[in-house]
Amino acid sequence: MKENILSLILPFLGTVIGSAFVFFFKKKMSSKMEKIFAGFAAGVMVAATIWSLIIPAFDATKTISLFADGNLSKLSFLPIVIGLWLGFAFLMLLDKIVPHLHVSSQKPEGLNSKFKKSTMTGLAVALHNFPEGMAVGILIASTTSENTNITVFAALALAIGIAVQNLPEGAIISVPLASSGMKKSKAFLLGVLSGLAEPVGCLLTILVAVIAFEFLSFLLPVMLAFAAGAMLYVVVEELIPEMNCGEGHSHAGVISFAIGFTIMMILDVILG
Repeated sequence: MKENILSLILPFLGTVIGSAFVFFFKKKMSSKMEKIFAGFAAGVMVAATIWSLIIPAFDATKTISLFADGNLSKLSFLPIVIGLWLGFAFLMLLDKIVPHLHVSSQKPEGLNSKFKKSTMTGLAVALHNFPEGMAVGILIASTTSENTNITVFAALALAIGIAVQNLPEGAIISVPLASSGMKKSKAFLLGVLSGLAEPVGCLLTILVAVIAFEFLSFLLPVMLAFAAGAMLYVVVEELIPEMNCGEGHSHAGVISFAIGFTIMMILDVILG
């Protein structure tokens, strides 16, 4: 129980601490630093989708009688494929509907609205954080299922990894906003509010998953893959472009991606 509570709050705390970096940066964050932060976050998220979500999803298909033996066992990839595409589609739909503005962009996305720039920037980060909360939530819910070997420590490993990558991510939100003229206290608050999308996403996913597993246990691999697809969408649509944008060529983003990937992989092996 204690581990699950920690898993719920740690990612949010990571965003809060990261957003507080705004009080220590006296100047605008350099383009190279933004690349490093974005690359690190991408590395953590990709590793998390593989070790914390996709591999457990494949393991969960082994408990489904339909794929346990016979010719249909070769089709055990179907629940994962379905879940991944549903995750991609869900985030793409949110991206098209929710009015938001990425920090590094000048053109709003989503439906037309009269929201302030700061509000749309916060919504952009919330869209990013929501699938992270979903991923932790599905792992916590999975610990209640008899059809998986996922432990509370696997969920905790993912939560720690996301919390670590939220440190620089929180800074990516608050520091540019402050450097553009916003008060540091307001920039910090906006970063904190955007982080609330993670516990909200986590709690909603736990509620839906526990109810679903009660009646349809075969949905476990689909939901694990769904969370993986949502996270991969964020990586490809937002983080990878950010780690490669700006003037001049640099390997800083790639190196930080490798570091983030390695740290998350180690955390999952040790705790998972």
